Amino acid sequence: HITPEKFYVEACDDGADDVLAIDRVSTEVTLTVKKDVPPSAVTRPIFGILGTIRLVAGTYLIVITKKKKVGEIFGHAIWKATDFDIMSYKKTMLHLTDIQLQDNKVFLSMLNHVLSVDGFYFSTTYDLTHTLQRLANTSPEFQEMSLLER
Repeated sequence: HITPEKFYVEACDDGADDVLAIDRVSTEVTLTVKKDVPPSAVTRPIFGILGTIRLVAGTYLIVITKKKKVGEIFGHAIWKATDFDIMSYKKTMLHLTDIQLQDNKVFLSMLNHVLSVDGFYFSTTYDLTHTLQRLANTSPEFQEMSLLER
């Protein structure tokens, strides 16, 4: 969900009420609940957050807008991110000079080029950041940690 003040990322899991709120001015990230999302927010589906990047114009949020299932590991779906959106935290670019606008446009073009190259894979239930050998040699405590905590 997008408002002029915040981005709200809502989990689609059954029974999930948590919403990630990203302040577009302070860049502060907090957890809130669905009822806090304003009804006026523009809503669109995404499949994940790739990250944030700071360019000349300010901070941008990079989200996955399309995915394709490419396989499974031990019953866990593995997805390939196939399309992205780069959303500016700033509402306007009026604060930039013509040279800064041009530089920002070049950086966005470079970023779009990198994102168009194959190779962005993810899983919401399996740890792709560690090899199977490493996972086999980790402690039970590590295995019980969420993917985010790892």
